[in-house]
Amino acid sequence: MAKRSYLIGVIFLVAAIICGVVMGAIFAMIRDLPQIRALEDFSPSAITRVYSADHVLLAELYKKKRDPVPLSKIPDKLQQALIATEDRQFYEHSGVDLKGILRAIIRDIIAGEFVEGASTLTQQLTKTLFLTPQKTLERKLKEAFLALQLERRYTKDEILELYLNQVYFGSGAYGVEAAAQKFFGKPVSRLNISECALIAAMPKAPSIYSPLVNPELAIKRRNVVLHQMLDVGVISREQYETAKKKPFIPPEKFENSTKAPYFVDYVKKILEDKIGATRLYTDGLTVQTTLCYKMQQSAKKAVQKGIADLNRRMETHGIEKPDPQAGLIAIDVSTGGILAMLGGKDYHKSPYNRTTMAKRQPGSAFKPIVYALAIEQGFSQNMLLLDIPVAFQGAAPDIQWQPENFSNTYQGEMTLRKALTHSKNIPAVRLIEKLGTASVVSFARSLGLESKLSPNLSLVLGTSEITLLELTSAYAVFANSGEYIRPTPITEIRDKNRRIIWRPKINRQIVMSEAGAAIMVDMLQGVINEGTGKKARSITRPIGGKTGTTNKYKDALFVGFSPTLAAGVWVGCDDYTTLGRYETGARAALPIWKDFMENALKNMPYRFFGIPNNVVKRHMDPDTGEIFSSYQPNSITAIFRKEKL
Repeated sequence: MAKRSYLIGVIFLVAAIICGVVMGAIFAMIRDLPQIRALEDFSPSAITRVYSADHVLLAELYKKKRDPVPLSKIPDKLQQALIATEDRQFYEHSGVDLKGILRAIIRDIIAGEFVEGASTLTQQLTKTLFLTPQKTLERKLKEAFLALQLERRYTKDEILELYLNQVYFGSGAYGVEAAAQKFFGKPVSRLNISECALIAAMPKAPSIYSPLVNPELAIKRRNVVLHQMLDVGVISREQYETAKKKPFIPPEKFENSTKAPYFVDYVKKILEDKIGATRLYTDGLTVQTTLCYKMQQSAKKAVQKGIADLNRRMETHGIEKPDPQAGLIAIDVSTGGILAMLGGKDYHKSPYNRTTMAKRQPGSAFKPIVYALAIEQGFSQNMLLLDIPVAFQGAAPDIQWQPENFSNTYQGEMTLRKALTHSKNIPAVRLIEKLGTASVVSFARSLGLESKLSPNLSLVLGTSEITLLELTSAYAVFANSGEYIRPTPITEIRDKNRRIIWRPKINRQIVMSEAGAAIMVDMLQGVINEGTGKKARSITRPIGGKTGTTNKYKDALFVGFSPTLAAGVWVGCDDYTTLGRYETGARAALPIWKDFMENALKNMPYRFFGIPNNVVKRHMDPDTGEIFSSYQPNSITAIFRKEKL
């Protein structure tokens, strides 16, 4: 009797120890489980969408391709297909299928490894949200505990909705909406039975069953799912036979491929700085931009045509393997909004943005900045400058700098207007000497030029490297009555609840007098009507602009404006090789600018440049600068400040 009591005591003690160890292990395991309560504030990673001003989807930004949708937008047949395939007892169990677990354990023991998971949809969801995919007994137990907690806190429909929006479906698609767009090019709400079955087939092994990876295997797996749907009675025999005969036809073109990629990259960099990369790629934001997609298409066509024409000429020049590039930027004069941006001829071959990142010499396209300062300081269009050879003292006593005109001809005295319209170098250098290089640098800064500018006389000839965006925004000041507006590509950002979370602060500054700006517009109209920009005369709108060409024809530019739109074009080679003899701004860049502006201005209102009250139009001799009270043969019309007459 004593032995029996002793044996019972030992058994109870061993059982107690085992229970204690097991319970201790369980409590230790549960203690480091993630808190289900965190799901109360859980927001699944979602897609941020970038739109143009004319409502074109430019890009989708995401860390994982996921686009959450409510259960009401997911077809019943897709829900039924998933349940028939993955968890037929979903609406009956409490999160864990005990019979299935016991069956799986027996098979795992027989196999000597984990071969069958026996996970319910709820368990699969807990693994996706909280755990690693590692197959261990501890992980399976944690999965079961978390599943039970999920079932206590959430309804079956809430769990199913979360599952359908979270699980990976292959080929980079997370959630059923992303999968529907990826594999069929349409929203999940429009899927037919065959498509629903194919998507429901993928969670078992997404990398294997993705139809974009293994289409034949995906179809076989889809047909298995269709048969399971038939077994449980959610589709009829006729629906089954029809659906299993349907082939998989991938969308011809993925609808959401990035449009205007140079511009989108520029926007992304700004947004990453303003709101952070994590929020940008996971919060499902809506980004409204200033880009006009129709204008962007016009820019692309103009650049393609211009570069093709240039390529043919370069081949004629005997240049081996010509590879010229181009950049084009267009800005709304009154708002600073970037309307078009092309950073190169082919983004996929070279994503380097030559409008915002490349710093190149602008050549004579820099001259209007110097002339604008002269006008602001009281110079008039008819004032005379000397156009004769000259030498300037260099940094050392024995060094002299002797600038030359592009034409290698000299005309003695000429007016400011003629010196600018015909892009003469000697008068321009004499002008910057009068103004002082430091004052020119300071004035250029006020016009938005942030790149390093060397304060020497050659600055007026465009020897300091700047970006096309900087230069174009400076020209916009002339068309905008002397007001500088920092260019921006974004109008607003909204969160997934449509609340505005950020709007750019528009930076506006009056940097020129209205009279000075109007006179500069008039002089730059003269470039087109009387000088180097004559190829743009075919544009039947008020326009002004300036050509630019650098030494050995390495860079060709044209920057100009209408009353509403400022645009700049740069053409050159990334390795600084020549474009070829006589490939000037007027020949290589201006045709692109002209083609773009003709199309861009078609749908814009016809406007004239403003004329302030304190300026007047007068007839002027273009050579001597003499002003006439009435029209004289060969005279031109020019604008002057009233007090200067």
